[in-house]
Amino acid sequence: MTEKIKEHNISEAEWEVMRIVWTLGATHTGDIIKQLQAKKDWSESTIKTLMGRLVKKGLLKTRKDGRRFVYTATVTENQMMVQVTTEMMSHMCDMHKGQMLIEILHGIPLSQDDIAIMEQELAQKAKTAPKMVDCNCLSVHDC
Repeated sequence: MTEKIKEHNISEAEWEVMRIVWTLGATHTGDIIKQLQAKKDWSESTIKTLMGRLVKKGLLKTRKDGRRFVYTATVTENQMMVQVTTEMMSHMCDMHKGQMLIEILHGIPLSQDDIAIMEQELAQKAKTAPKMVDCNCLSVHDC
């Protein structure tokens, strides 16, 4: 399991900033602004505000490089996605999680390699999977 991320509750706009930093790696403020302004109609001050929030949340860190700041993500994109998804799924009935994953699979792009790895993981999981997953919503009632 990955280490708990300090603050995973981020806005859609903050996700956009993080995606740029994850893609570019250690990058200067100006590069982030340039990339986001090419995608969004955001002002420089809006972008800097978003970056500052992400620093406060512990998801970005900064260092000085001469007169400029360099931003680096403190978590990987994969760590963030796993934690957010795991947290979301913790609020759902265990009995329905499998069907939800199947429905999600219908709408996302997957490579041949992704599918092969999933097949391997599912084959391993099938060895110890129960015939049916119990409801965990109520103590005496099935969903």
